[in-house]
Amino acid sequence: MTRFGVMKHIAVLEEADLVIALRQGRTKRLYLNPVPIEQVANRWISKYAARFTSALVGLDQHITTTREA
Repeated sequence: MTRFGVMKHIAVLEEADLVIALRQGRTKRLYLNPVPIEQVANRWISKYAARFTSALVGLDQHITTTREA
């Protein structure tokens, strides 16, 4: 990958606020920004977790009604 390509990708990550760039003299240090990464992960995982939680609620209701009968 070319230096230009790397810099372009880093600029995209900075615009998305996924990395934080700090200049120290001539160098530029990059740090991951964990907050938006966590938000994206939670948003993505919640779509799939919803099915499992609703299935567990259904199972709990089934067990509860079976016990009462």
